[in-house]
Amino acid sequence: MTSKHIEFLEECQSRVSSYPDSEIMRAAAEFMRASTQPKYSYNFSWMGRPIIQYPQDMVAMQELIWQIKPDLIIETGIAHGGSLIFSAAMLALLDMTEAIDGGVSISPKESRRKVLGIDIDIRAHNRTAIEAHPMASRIQMIQGSSIAPDIIEQVKQVAAGYQRILVCLDSNHTHEHVLAELQAYASLTSIGSYCVVFDTVVEDMPAEMFPDRPWGPGNNPKTAVWEYLKTHPEFEIDKSIQHKLLITVAPDGYLKRVS
Repeated sequence: MTSKHIEFLEECQSRVSSYPDSEIMRAAAEFMRASTQPKYSYNFSWMGRPIIQYPQDMVAMQELIWQIKPDLIIETGIAHGGSLIFSAAMLALLDMTEAIDGGVSISPKESRRKVLGIDIDIRAHNRTAIEAHPMASRIQMIQGSSIAPDIIEQVKQVAAGYQRILVCLDSNHTHEHVLAELQAYASLTSIGSYCVVFDTVVEDMPAEMFPDRPWGPGNNPKTAVWEYLKTHPEFEIDKSIQHKLLITVAPDGYLKRVS
């Protein structure tokens, strides 16, 4: 890393550290409230598949994947498959850059890097589209409840063969379910990697925004994160990510494993 690059990063950190309790943070919070009900996050796709994420969080995930260089990404919640395709594409780029550096070509079939997705209901049309996608060879899917004992055991059997693991939780958003997912999968996160819990922003939204959902303020991924961290000091909330993004569905949800 050159001195100019280090200087640039230091400038970025300085800017980010000035954001908490600032006007830009208040404006970002207002945008989050205003954009939730119009389903702003539903407007985006990755390589042709709907991803249902805010672009800011997609950029953050790209940064984390490049930093961690995982060989396995575990994701709960599949929906249309955009996030699986995104993660698989990032792993393909890692293989490509390592092949360039090493002067050796790595084909998708030769690569050990994989994305493992779990969903209680993988709809037939979504499964067909994911399996037909150019990134499909890097993706494995398991259908079933992410907190069912047999599904947890299947995931752990897959994870046993990998060294650097990144975990993303984005399925049922109730406190009970997310806490059970954390208890099941967070321990698979490698030291220095992250367990990312999406939609913690529910805690910060007005209750009336979720009239047809079983979750809301007081019962959501963020309350599950807070509960889990009471007894798991091996994880810390990396608030620098949410401060940098400003607009994110995962405030207090970027959990870094530090020990």
